Amino acid sequence: MRVVLFTGKGGVGKTTLAAATAAHVAGTGRSALVVSTDPAHSLGDALDAELGAEPAEVTENLWGAHIEARHLLEGAWGDLQGHLRTMLAGAGVDELVADELTVLPGVEDLLALVEVQRYADSGRFDVVVVDCGPTAETLRLLTLPEALSGYLERLFPAHRRAVRGLVAGLAGAKADGAGWDRTIDALGVLAEQLRGLRGLLADRSRTSIRLVLTPERVVAAETRRTLTALALHELRVDGLLANRVMPGPPPSLRGPAARWLRERATEQQSVLAELGELGADVPVTAVRYTAAEPTGVGALRELALSVYGDDDPAGTADGAPPRPLMELRRTAGHGVSADTEFELDVALPGAQDAPLDLARVGDDMVVGIGFSRRVVSLPSVLRRCEATGARLEGRGSDARLVISFVPDPGTWMTS
Repeated sequence: MRVVLFTGKGGVGKTTLAAATAAHVAGTGRSALVVSTDPAHSLGDALDAELGAEPAEVTENLWGAHIEARHLLEGAWGDLQGHLRTMLAGAGVDELVADELTVLPGVEDLLALVEVQRYADSGRFDVVVVDCGPTAETLRLLTLPEALSGYLERLFPAHRRAVRGLVAGLAGAKADGAGWDRTIDALGVLAEQLRGLRGLLADRSRTSIRLVLTPERVVAAETRRTLTALALHELRVDGLLANRVMPGPPPSLRGPAARWLRERATEQQSVLAELGELGADVPVTAVRYTAAEPTGVGALRELALSVYGDDDPAGTADGAPPRPLMELRRTAGHGVSADTEFELDVALPGAQDAPLDLARVGDDMVVGIGFSRRVVSLPSVLRRCEATGARLEGRGSDARLVISFVPDPGTWMTS
């Protein structure tokens, strides 16, 4: 079973290509579901079909659906929210304040991912294609399980959830013990769900992401930053689809229109060449600009055939082990000598094109790339060291951030 997620800057044609991919998969005899998590649903328009919250059959082997996360709030989130309100009320928190505290940021996005996982795990479909929202919303969507896991662990650590007597003691003697048990159980279910979502997204054999763009410099720059941000969160991108690539006019064509077409085609090819420098790990596929917008299964399959040819539109499992996000190496000294130096190598493809921020927070390093942040736990030996500098090395898919460390005299081991 494969999950393929499509995202890109608004208006680049990601919905059309997601629908075309699913239609092509269905044409090969496999069952395919294409779902939209974009609040501005246009998937039904692309398929020329009426879609709802549950999968509807569009044609043989092809289903489609719109995920309405807001409609899932009362059912999926309501029980846990009620348990948390009970917990806070038992601890003496005002009812109105408790309502505000139990509004979890991003919960709608989380529920959308839960629905995607439900479809993927149902066994009904060989391939699930996801038409995600614009880039920034998708980055928030895909990084939410890890972020919420960290939030939950800090707010309510696993060891405290396990020792229920300690938790119940927070509310005082009048607390409803059964209510606390239900709260702990609900939090445990949420934690397990978050682990499952993170596992699905990070599983290179099941899940991949495709970035759709138009060959324009502004759009390409955002795409490179997105690629770096996804790499920071160890999420796999298996290709870039450059949509609406214009053919150059024949040499015999003259006049202002021909000159404009040549200039436009030349500019697009220049952008594609720059994207090609990202390396073979992220292949770039040019998608021709069609005279008419492809809508309906037939037109979508014709478009997909021109994109994928004989290749599998769902992609293939990446059997190669992923490069670790971080690699630690000693560059000077030995043992616990005071002249020891370390370098932490963080793989960040395309990082040279994105604003980079670094901050040390206790035992963690906060790495910021453009509009994305990740809290990275430092290896144990570096928790007793001080960061002395950072530099970017390499380009394209080989770009990496190198952070230098030396022992902190106050905490370093002595012989």
